[in-house]
Amino acid sequence: MHIIERLVGRLKHFRRVATRYEKLAAKYLGMVEIAAIRLMLRV
Repeated sequence: MHIIERLVGRLKHFRRVATRYEKLAAKYLGMVEIAAIRLMLRV
């Protein structure tokens, strides 16, 4: 469970995800996926 909480915390470092600029769910999910990919590539 703590793994998911850490991931959400890291995703919130991306301004576009944290402030939810995207109003459509599909676009928001796409931004979350891009942010997650960037996090994975960083490791």
